[in-house]
Amino acid sequence: QVQLVESGGGLVQPGGSLRLSCAASGIIFSINSMAWYRQAPGKQRELVAAIIGSGSPNYADSVKGRFTISGDNAKNTVYLQMNSLKPEDTAVYYCNLHVALLTRSVFTYWGQGTQVTVSS
Repeated sequence: QVQLVESGGGLVQPGGSLRLSCAASGIIFSINSMAWYRQAPGKQRELVAAIIGSGSPNYADSVKGRFTISGDNAKNTVYLQMNSLKPEDTAVYYCNLHVALLTRSVFTYWGQGTQVTVSS
C-alpha cells in the first residue's frame, strides 16, 4: 500500500512564496509520473503542473513562470515551488502520482490535499 502525505500549505501574502511537498511511502519501484492539481471553492479541479516519465514539465498557462514542479526519486517526494503568488492561486492543492510497485503494476494515488490561501 502506498500513501501520499502533503505538506507546506498555508496563508501567504500576495507576491509571496510557498513550497508544497508530497511524500510517498510504501514499497515503491518507481514514480512514473507526477502532477499537482488544485481546486478552488465552487470550481472544478484543474491541472497545475505535471511531469510524465522523463519528459519536460508542463504547466497551466496561469502558473507558467511562477510555479516549478520537481521530484526527488531518492526520497520519493514531489515538490511544487510557488512564487509570486496571487489571490487567484487560493485553492486546495493535491498531488497525484502514478507509482509502479515492485510487481511493476502501476497505480494512481492522490494526496489528502493542502490548503493554500493567498491574501493580504
